[in-house]
Amino acid sequence: MIVGICGSPRKMATEYVLSEALRILEELGFKTEMFTVRGKNINFCQHCDYCLRNKVCRIKDDMFELYELLKNADGIIIATPVYNGGVSAQTKALMDRCRALVAADYNFFRGKIGMAIAVGGDRVGGQELAIQQIITFYILNGIIPVSGGSFGANIGATFWSKDSLEGVKGDEEGFRSLRKTVKRFAEMLKIFRGVKNE
Repeated sequence: MIVGICGSPRKMATEYVLSEALRILEELGFKTEMFTVRGKNINFCQHCDYCLRNKVCRIKDDMFELYELLKNADGIIIATPVYNGGVSAQTKALMDRCRALVAADYNFFRGKIGMAIAVGGDRVGGQELAIQQIITFYILNGIIPVSGGSFGANIGATFWSKDSLEGVKGDEEGFRSLRKTVKRFAEMLKIFRGVKNE
């Protein structure tokens, strides 16, 4: 299963792009689930170390819904709007709160495949910096990051929304980067599915 995580508190460009990525993957035969922060109660990690001692997060909120989805995920897609040249606060909170999963099981994420999507209001608004933050999260937790490769999707899928849903729908270059990234993501998932079944 592939879990798509939308780090935008608004139902707009980022959620639309992530839905398109999941739709493509479903057409390729993958089962998908989307989790969005929109309308959810997700608090910030307090680095209190409760999870290290008790193997569970002390903060009881909607993050536990995502924990359940991640348990069965083979692939993870994190999509974020760009806020001040990086990921949204909601996306950062999700990544930080995953510390509890690794505290309970050090290998929780190991071997999962990850890709990233960033949507910015400007063409060069921090999309690659936001994706680098997501890739760093992947690497730190044993998730294998996948990009779309050279010539258009170097580290992931990037979009220019022009601060509107219509803007992102018209971003042909963004969708080219998405298709390239999703293709390589699907290829890696198939490789790892084959390895697991041997």
